Amino acid sequence: MPTTRESAETLALQCLGWLLANDDLLPVFMGATGAGQDDLRRGASDPAFLGAVLDFVMMNDNWVIEFCAFAGVANDAPMRARHALPGGEQEHWT
Repeated sequence: MPTTRESAETLALQCLGWLLANDDLLPVFMGATGAGQDDLRRGASDPAFLGAVLDFVMMNDNWVIEFCAFAGVANDAPMRARHALPGGEQEHWT
């Protein structure tokens, strides 16, 4: 079943919440993206920013596994959600 944009945004918001509660990982995210507190607040309503949150978490398999366990979703859910958000379209070269 394809992931809808609405469900993708919901999962990405959950991921952002998980990230905000993670005292070890949040500074890494903020340092890597240059995001400040205001950016995090504004980004919660920006599908492109939410896609960037998923991109960040998907950089590390352990982060994906931890988030998915927290959210109670399959480990491929962040990837499927990412494809439904701006900038996440897959290129088909065939």
